[in-house]
Amino acid sequence: MRSIKTRLMAGLASTAIVLAGAVAAQAETWKYAFEEAMTDVQGVYAQKFKEEVEANSDHEIQLFPFGTLGESADIMEQAQAGILQFVDQSPGFTGALIPEAQVFFVPYLLPAKSEDLGDFFRNSKAINEMFPELYAEQGLELLKMFPEGEVVMNTKEPVEKPEDLNEVKFRVMTNPLLVESYKAFGATPTPLPWGEVYGGLQTNIIQGQENPLFWVESTKMYEVTGAITLTGHNNFTTAVMANKEFFDGLSDEDKKVVRDAADAAFEHILEYQKGLSEESLAKIKEAKPEMTISDLTEEQRAPFREAAAQVEAKFIEMTGDSGKKILDQMKEDLKAATQ
Repeated sequence: MRSIKTRLMAGLASTAIVLAGAVAAQAETWKYAFEEAMTDVQGVYAQKFKEEVEANSDHEIQLFPFGTLGESADIMEQAQAGILQFVDQSPGFTGALIPEAQVFFVPYLLPAKSEDLGDFFRNSKAINEMFPELYAEQGLELLKMFPEGEVVMNTKEPVEKPEDLNEVKFRVMTNPLLVESYKAFGATPTPLPWGEVYGGLQTNIIQGQENPLFWVESTKMYEVTGAITLTGHNNFTTAVMANKEFFDGLSDEDKKVVRDAADAAFEHILEYQKGLSEESLAKIKEAKPEMTISDLTEEQRAPFREAAAQVEAKFIEMTGDSGKKILDQMKEDLKAATQ
């Protein structure tokens, strides 16, 4: 009897070891690349996402900040090829794949302040129902879009009106609509990889660039420019995606872990951004007191708003009915979220 019991216990123990090994074998390391440093907004989001996934599964997230695996185009190609499981990339670059994503660069469409955008990104039909279909066509599972902060113009000389941008070579992402925006504003848009922007400003190849304030401060762009202008024309948006084949192959449990982590990181990053622009501006003023900071009045912004109308028309021309439907839906969603 004792012999039978001993063999039974030994068998159960062996089964337990085999099962434990099987579970361990299912644990994977997932790669996640993004366009900013670990301490910037995308990096803070990514770290929270990693924390949530690792706390609620056996999987590990390996993070690759800006420059580790190349420029934005490189990490997108790697995500589409399945080399990366996750990627965070601005629609500014994704617009080359998904023309409708350029809608985020229609000036004065989005409120400039991130705190006005939380409900919009949570509940927008355009973002949560229409865009996922477009991303899926490119082999990407759209997990979350979120705002990164008010976009400012960062130039050699102060800007108070569109005429001040005349003959200014202004760095833009390789995004057709962003090119049209700065043409409309009076500048000479100049597409340039991000890695060349600081040197381009330093050597006067370009005389301006746009980004959220935290990015101007963290990348020290203020060192090679003389002015920051708040025109209120946009809030920088970014998107977190998974390789679709990878995501579709996950168990329902792992899909839930990923989506829950994306949601938790979204709420975390909105909270993190409160006061971030003001804090970044204070650091810039402290580092370079002679910097000209111009927060344009509504009257001063009016000519820029007028120019934005032709950019919106250009977006519809570029994207046709599909783009118009998304633009109209976004306007409805924004109205509902900001009333």
